[in-house]
Order: sequence, then C-alpha cells, then structure tokens
Amino acid sequence: MASQVFDIVVVGGGVTGTGAALDAATRGLSVALIEARDYAAGASSKSSKLIHGGLRYLEMLDFGLVREALRERRLLLTELAPHLVRPVPFLWPLTHRWWERPYVAAGLLLYDTMGGRRAVPRARHFTKTRALRLAPALDPGAFVGAVQFYDAQEDDARMVTFLARTAAAHEAALATNIRMDGLAAAGGRVTGVRARDLLDGTDLLIRGRHVVLAIGAWARRTRIAIETRDRGMAAAGQAAALMAAELGWDQARAGREVAQYGQAVAAELAAEGEPDDQLAYAARVKAPDPAPFYPA
Repeated sequence: MASQVFDIVVVGGGVTGTGAALDAATRGLSVALIEARDYAAGASSKSSKLIHGGLRYLEMLDFGLVREALRERRLLLTELAPHLVRPVPFLWPLTHRWWERPYVAAGLLLYDTMGGRRAVPRARHFTKTRALRLAPALDPGAFVGAVQFYDAQEDDARMVTFLARTAAAHEAALATNIRMDGLAAAGGRVTGVRARDLLDGTDLLIRGRHVVLAIGAWARRTRIAIETRDRGMAAAGQAAALMAAELGWDQARAGREVAQYGQAVAAELAAEGEPDDQLAYAARVKAPDPAPFYPA
C-alpha cells in the first residue's frame, strides 16, 4: 500500500466502508481500505439484521421511499445475495374487530404488490386460534386475530465479509489491523492517511487522491483528534483565566483545573494509541474525575 498512490483510500471495514470500496473498484478506480480491527467489528455486526421495505412509511404516504427499499430488498433476495438474505415472517396481532383487518390488509396488499412477485410470500390472515398455534405465548385476551407478513433478514457480518472479498476480487487493496493515526496533508489538501500496522508496529503513509472516513460512531472523535490534536491545551490557561471570575476560582484553583484537564487530554491521547477497546478504556479511566465548577 505504501508504494502506490490510490484514487480512493477508505478508512473503516464496516458495511459502508467495504461497500464504498467495492463501488469504487468496480468503476475502475484504484482503492485501498484499512481497518483497525476486523471486518464488521463495530456496528455492522450488531444491526437489527433486517432487510425491510419500510412498511410504516406506507402510512405516511411516502411511496417513493417504500418502492426504492422494496426494490433493494428484491435484488438482495433474488440476485445480489440470496445466500445471505432470506424471507422472515412477522405476526401482526389485531386488536380491533371491524376496521383493523381490512385496513391492515389493504396496506399489506400494496406492500406485497410493490415488493414484486415471488420475492417473499404474500401476507396471510389468521384467526385467533390459528395465531395462538403459531405463537402460544400470546395473551388470548389481548387480540382478536392476526396477519402474517414477510420481510427479509440478513447475516450482516457475512455480508460485510463478502463485500470485502468482492472488492478484493476487483483489485482493491484491503488490510485489517491497520489503524489510522491521522490525515496526511500538503498545501492545504489531504494527500492520504498516516497509519500504524498494529501487528508489527510499523508506521505507514498510505497516499490517496481522496480519503473516505467510513468509521461510523468514531467519526466525530476522529475528526476532533485530527483537527485539534492537543484538545485545546494550548489555550487552556487563557480559557481558565477568562472563566475564573465567573466561576469564583482563585489563581491556584485555575491552575489545578488546567492541570486536571491536561491529565484528561493525556489519557485520551493514550487511549487512542491502544489496539483494542478494553485497553483504550483502561487508559482513559486513569484520568481524574472532573471537579464541579462551583463549590458544594
């Protein structure tokens, strides 16, 4: 990776990162992807597992959104990933005798029709007795019947693995256990990623014309770390002096606050350098607890 200048450097091996790498690679772009842990190690292996068409958006009359989602569901079920996505049934208990069944039936008929023929089984109506055979744990006094409809379920972690494998088959360069430490820049323009190989400890410069940060919940933290590496320590003394009168601090208290903040920043920077979440947490908790602004 270090010997080439890529069109796209993707940081993050979740479904967004691997999907972006595959999309770019199939368009003929040179792509590198790095992941600090393993593919789908974060939220991409902890999703609801559902591939659904957005049934509730029918009631909001957002037909365009539902049509698009159902088209994507059909493609995943029948063409793109039938080995990873399968139909899954849902049982909808009905609690009103007269109006609810035709109301739900009309919505599900439209849902099934928009979803395409044979993508999933069509909705079925059940009496209370039949519904209790399917779900005996239901309270018989809480519903009057039921409707069974289908959406789809995926193996989310395997989906990410297959995306990564397919991207590699299209000549994308992918590597795990490579942690991004910062962005490389020249002339006010991002030119790549500074990274570390967590297996042998070597530092890497992965150059790219564009960088995609597909790091999910870590995006804000990473941006702060890049843009304000010292977390404002250079201005902490001036900030404490400005706030001292308002908060009733004397000079000694202001000094203690600045020192305490410095310890917190040092702990956070140490946590960023750890290879996994447990070690990062252990480094972070070494920082002292913040004192209250006002005396008790």
